Amino acid sequence: MSLLKKLRFTNHLILSGCIALVLCSCATSPEGRSQLKLLPDEQINSMGVQSFEQIKQDTPETKNENMRAYVQCIADAIIPQLDENNDPALWEVRVFADEQANAFALPGNKIGVYEGLFKYAVNQHQVATVMGHELAHVIAQHGNERVSDQLAAQAGLAIAAIALGTSDSSDDNKALILAGLGLGVQYGVILPFSRTHESEADLIGLELMASSGFNPRESVKLWENMAKAGGQPPEFLSTHPSSSTRIKDLNARMPRALDAYNKAQAKNRKPNCRL
Repeated sequence: MSLLKKLRFTNHLILSGCIALVLCSCATSPEGRSQLKLLPDEQINSMGVQSFEQIKQDTPETKNENMRAYVQCIADAIIPQLDENNDPALWEVRVFADEQANAFALPGNKIGVYEGLFKYAVNQHQVATVMGHELAHVIAQHGNERVSDQLAAQAGLAIAAIALGTSDSSDDNKALILAGLGLGVQYGVILPFSRTHESEADLIGLELMASSGFNPRESVKLWENMAKAGGQPPEFLSTHPSSSTRIKDLNARMPRALDAYNKAQAKNRKPNCRL
């Protein structure tokens, strides 16, 4: 069989495998997008807890008690607005002594914030923007989807390797083909989906922080602060949308967020978290 025919056969196997996975594991995100989720919630939650424990071992926690109280205050305002696990007592919130401008939330009810975030998120509303965004990843089960996407990609590559195993082409050619498939998977599937996750989390998180009583207009100011920092990689090679894209999308969703914010204010949800 020629190499071209074997590649066509390989593509057929990969497509068949992917169709089977999709049919068995379809789900829908809060934004109405189709998702692939292969793992049970219990397993994803366990992975989140294990990851959080590893982070705590590898990264020292802040010694600034005011900073801890500040982050906890914001978390306590947002968590009650979740549809599930909305008791703040169920969540572990930590602040890490690290200069990266970042935060995260993990399945298994874990939240982490790095001290470096406060260089750009200069008030409670902007910190809530980031925390709402990270909690949105958990709400939308993006962790399960990302792991599932990678498992599906690895399964496809394994099928390709088996099919090419009978090829009479050189080992160098086989390696080149597999490397090409890997590149196609990495930049053609996994990274674009990650950007989709980030955009989706921006919108879900915007409404979450607004319904908690934080001013959604500050979300735009946060990304303006980030944009001024510079150093961002090109959007097509990044797992995050560019700051300009985020600002555009947030402004488009702002009327809905402001409505949620006004309703929260009417219900006396008025956080007063100070650093």
